[in-house]
Parts: sequence; structure tokens; C-alpha cells
Amino acid sequence: MKSLKYLTIIFLNTLIISCGSSASQKKNSLTIKTNANGKAISVNNTLELDITNPKNYELGTASYSIDGKSISNKVDLKDFKLGAHAVSATLTIDGEEQTIVDTITILNNTTPKIYSYKIINEYPHDITSYTQGLEFYNGDLYESTGQYNESKLRKVDYKTGEILKNTNLPNEYFGEGLTILNDKVYQLTWRSGTGFVYDVNTFEKTGSFKFGESKEGWGICNDKKTLYKSDGTEKIWTLNPETLVEEDYIQAYHNKGKVVELNELEWVNGKIYANRYQKNGVAIINPKNGAVEGVIDFSPLHKLVTQHPKLDVLNGIAYNPETNTLFVTGKRWDKLFEVEIITN
Repeated sequence: MKSLKYLTIIFLNTLIISCGSSASQKKNSLTIKTNANGKAISVNNTLELDITNPKNYELGTASYSIDGKSISNKVDLKDFKLGAHAVSATLTIDGEEQTIVDTITILNNTTPKIYSYKIINEYPHDITSYTQGLEFYNGDLYESTGQYNESKLRKVDYKTGEILKNTNLPNEYFGEGLTILNDKVYQLTWRSGTGFVYDVNTFEKTGSFKFGESKEGWGICNDKKTLYKSDGTEKIWTLNPETLVEEDYIQAYHNKGKVVELNELEWVNGKIYANRYQKNGVAIINPKNGAVEGVIDFSPLHKLVTQHPKLDVLNGIAYNPETNTLFVTGKRWDKLFEVEIITN
């Protein structure tokens, strides 16, 4: 009886292995073949897709998709966003539908332009401010500052440095970027997953919102219709200003790879200017596809402010449409610089 029992177990195990070795196991030997070089391809190319079938299994016709959207086996990438994308192929094996998934990275096809700048004016700035966000609205300058126990929202006379209006955040919040749209101030906090909404005229807090898939709050700007939010990665999220729901995102990439630690954001003439944390520079990003089209190196400004133990990096970009100039400062800098960007 014991022998019969063992034979039955062996038979059942063999049956299970045999059943599991058909369509699903055959799928494991298949891969998606592309014309991407090392899984990276430039946005000006056509992506070509096929199935690598080394064991020559009989397969059904494959249907392809990128990020869940159906595509043909040859697709022009010019209208796609840059960055990492999931590519999938769905096909029939032994009468069963199977899906193979891989990733590709779409890169920009040109190197970023390098821009220089000219200092137009220097203004006083509160040396104690750990600047996180900076923005002009109706001719006035607004600033958000960070650090626990000292985060603030301020309205500032930029010419004199005088604080015209101030409200402190609760001590448990670390303030980050801000932007203003339709008389509402949107202020991010760092790791609490929370943003605040204020009346721009009174600084009365009128609401709050939770972040979605983005885990942290870094920088924020707007194009008068949509909010754009960075989270410390290469991603910039788009938010509906009414619902404050994260609806989509772009990924900041140039022709070599991604640009991470995007921090303070500013909308300037149809582009997103993004300060890179700890880099003392600004990336100029196409909001449609995430292409890093230019770079401004502001690192020389660090030497033009008072040097002290708590001095930190460049952070704070504000575009003044009345003067068509940028205003930049840093964390615990005693100067605010008005600069003109020079295209070489």
C-alpha cells in the first residue's frame, strides 16, 4: 500500500509540473525585442517591436502597448513623454493568452543648451530664511521657508527685504515650495504628505490636501491652469488646482539619462525652471515631455553672499513678468539677485 501511495504522489506531482510547464513556462523563454540600444532610445526615432522566440514555439500574433496604451509594432516616439515606460506584448500560447512585460527609456535627442546670466540688481534678503519657494504674484514677492520649528509663509518687499506679512507653520511641518493661482497660495511640506491652501490677501488657511503617489513635497509652480509639483525625484506631477489630485507626471530626462532631485520650480515663458538640490544650478524643462532643454549654472552666486556657518545652497527662483527677469536666492543667503538670462 505504501508503494502505491508513493506512486500516486509522484504521479500527481508530475501532473502538476506538466500542467505548469505549458503556456506559462513557454512564456518565460520569450522576450520583447526592440531596436533600443541597451533599452534606451531617442525620442526622434521609431520604436520597433518583435518577439524573441528561441525555441520556435507556435505563437499567436502579438499586440503591443506602452504604459497600457495600444500601439503597433512600429511607433513614432516624437509625441511620447521622455523617461521610463512599461512595454508589454500580449499573445496566445497553447490557446492561452499571456503577457510579456519589459521596460524602455525614451531619451531626448539633443544635449541641453548652456545658458549664462548677467546680474542686474542685488537686494537684501533675510539671512535666517531657509528659502524653499519664491514667486511673484501681482507684482509682490512671496516666500516659503523650511526647517522644523521655523517654517513660514511670507510676503516680502523684495527691494528692501522688509517682511510685509508672515504666518508660521505648526512646528511639526517642514515648509517647502509655494505657488499662487487665482488668489490662492499653495504651499507644500516635506515629508508629512500634506500641502496647505491660503487666501493670498489675508494668509488665512482655507484648506489642506494630501499627496497622492508622490511621497514628498519639494517644489511647485503653475501655468495659470495646472499645478506642477516635484517630489525630489525626476518626476514632476500635474495637479488639478480645484481637486488637488495628482493626474499625471512627466519625467525630466536629457539625451543621456534622468535628472533627479528636482526642487524649487518656476514657470517661465512656457517652460519649467527647476532648481536641482545641492547643485546650485537650474534645469529648463519642457512641460509637455520632460525634456531638459537647458541648464543655467548659478554656482558663482554662492561666493557673492555673506559666508557664515549656516550658509546653504542656492534655492529660490522667481520670475517677474513686469521686468522679464529672474530673481534667485539661497538658503540663509543675505542677498536676492535679479538676473537676466543670456542665450549664447
